[in-house]
Amino acid sequence: MESFEAEAVVIGAGAVGLAAARQLVHAGIDTIILEKNDHFGMETSARNSEVIHAGIYYPKHSLKARLCVEGKGLLYRFCDSHGVPHKRLGKLIVGQAGQEAQLATLAKAAADNGVDDLRPLGKKEIAALEPEIRAEEGLFSPSTGIIDSHQYMLALLGDMTLVRGACVNAMRREGDHWSLAVTSGDEEIALRARLVVNAAGLWARSVATRIEGLQNIPPLFLAKGNYAGLSVKSPFRHLVYPIPEPGGLGVHVTLDMGGRARFGPNVEWLAGKDPADIDYTVSPDIAARFAPVIATYWPDVREDMLSPDYSGVRPKLSGQGQPNADFRIEGPEVHGLPGLVNLFGIESPGLTASLAIAAHVAGLLTRA
Repeated sequence: MESFEAEAVVIGAGAVGLAAARQLVHAGIDTIILEKNDHFGMETSARNSEVIHAGIYYPKHSLKARLCVEGKGLLYRFCDSHGVPHKRLGKLIVGQAGQEAQLATLAKAAADNGVDDLRPLGKKEIAALEPEIRAEEGLFSPSTGIIDSHQYMLALLGDMTLVRGACVNAMRREGDHWSLAVTSGDEEIALRARLVVNAAGLWARSVATRIEGLQNIPPLFLAKGNYAGLSVKSPFRHLVYPIPEPGGLGVHVTLDMGGRARFGPNVEWLAGKDPADIDYTVSPDIAARFAPVIATYWPDVREDMLSPDYSGVRPKLSGQGQPNADFRIEGPEVHGLPGLVNLFGIESPGLTASLAIAAHVAGLLTRA
């Protein structure tokens, strides 16, 4: 068995894990990143809408609200300085008759969170921005955008040390260090580190159960989101969102960097709680399921324009019918274990908030 030492270990090489590792390295802390998959960012970070969110939807004073708004500015600046492909397209949130109150609630939430660029839209203004869209009124968010998440994660990784195919089997505190038992391929590795960040995404709870002495580990609920691709040229210039639905933001229009449109995600609660059992297959009837929903704001959609695309799964801390839970980013002040931060329930807006989350994590470790 080989033994290695580092000042810090980050478990998980998604956008948040990579951002946290980069933050530690920039603070002069020698850091190793462990990733169970063959490449970085293969799960939640690669299976989302790639949207840079403004900070509209989240409860006042929540971590999601604060870190999304902070992270948005950090992310745009990072993309500009590192050449990461992105576009500040802007987003329409559209409401139909009877949904005026929900739009007003969203506008208030945005204002409470410090989003000061949201503006109301009437029917004619919506038609001027997106002629194909039919809605009674809406909101326009000019600071919402899109990002190439793979290029972003590649820029975050830089020349940091990433150990791929590495699984953490056990972790315990020994004196002033953490001792990690790690499997990498057929090799057993003993790793010692002063600081550990559990940013394992879908697997954060599983990793947490292997940490000796850690209590009050939250439950995990899995919500799958499916996407359908648009097979014809997109008529849209902006992102278009309906009123949010329980557990998600509704089946919305997103665009990739090439201008291709896709619709989704929906919310499909999975019965199982084990990420190893996730089936990412998109049902062939997705077009039939999505077309009537999309038609509420894009009447010209047809089933034959849509085809199964990809899916992702949100690691949620609340289940079906329960209020949406906030991020849980827990350092020594919460769990009492020195040099450890656990990140649970890092779903949307985790990508947007990733750099702000990283700064928050580093703060929890340096305060301890």
